[in-house]
Amino acid sequence: MAPTSTPQTPFGRVLTAMVTPFTADGALDLDGAQRLATHLVDAGNDGLVINGTTGESPTTGDVEKSDLVRAVLEAVGDRAHVIAGVGTNDTHHSMELARAAEKVGAHGLLVVTPYYNKPPQEGLYRHFKAVADAADLPVMLYDIPGRSGVPIDTETIVRLAEHPRIVANKDAKGDLGRASWAIARSGLAWYSGDDMLNLPLLSVGAVGFVSVVGHVVTPELRALVEAYGSGDVQKATEIHQKLLPVFTGMFRTQGVMTTKAALALQGLPAGPLRAPMVELSPEETAQLKIDLAAGGVQL
Repeated sequence: MAPTSTPQTPFGRVLTAMVTPFTADGALDLDGAQRLATHLVDAGNDGLVINGTTGESPTTGDVEKSDLVRAVLEAVGDRAHVIAGVGTNDTHHSMELARAAEKVGAHGLLVVTPYYNKPPQEGLYRHFKAVADAADLPVMLYDIPGRSGVPIDTETIVRLAEHPRIVANKDAKGDLGRASWAIARSGLAWYSGDDMLNLPLLSVGAVGFVSVVGHVVTPELRALVEAYGSGDVQKATEIHQKLLPVFTGMFRTQGVMTTKAALALQGLPAGPLRAPMVELSPEETAQLKIDLAAGGVQL
């Protein structure tokens, strides 16, 4: 049974895009994934995105993806939204992943813009529509032109919002003006996909976050969104400013690399990375410790 939701917050407000823990030999660590998911929900997450960018989805297989979603559902599915990342640059493959996620019980789908092949807007529209048609689950679009090579234009977002199962957008476009128009015109639930812009995106109509730094500062993110929602913008701003070193430090290099290092420093399940990702250097780890401590993170 999926946790409760509203049209305004279909997946809750605070979600973490969870890493995929691996064992020392590089295999999927399902026990570690369940322990990490439990830790993150206990910390205050309303939901978890599994098999996203931070979950190293480009280097996990289809069976691994289904096994991971199933394991996380067993651990926390009765009290948190479990969203399966199913986006690829192959529409047919994404449709298959959507059906597989539905079969194991996922509560929703995250569908990233097709990357590398740079389709035109009509291609994006047909891709997202086909994936939304493939399974009877609510869909969160994921707009991240820095990785995909193409943005989802506002007109395309407005068209996609007409689909009954496309209910939300994860915005990592970094453009508050375009976000403002798209929120106003589409009516989609808007989630910040760029931690540095969590507070600014709330100010133009976002409802919450799909966060990477949520691995280490979920209580603070929850306090921020609750303060803003209650009208205490000054408190929300103070929390945002306190977290600036964390936002900066966790993205000095690829977010999954720093996140797994931070989790290891806290004794939480993470494990190695799959190539072409690599572990932080000793110098990078030392800098991460400085950044996290400056933001109040206990290691």
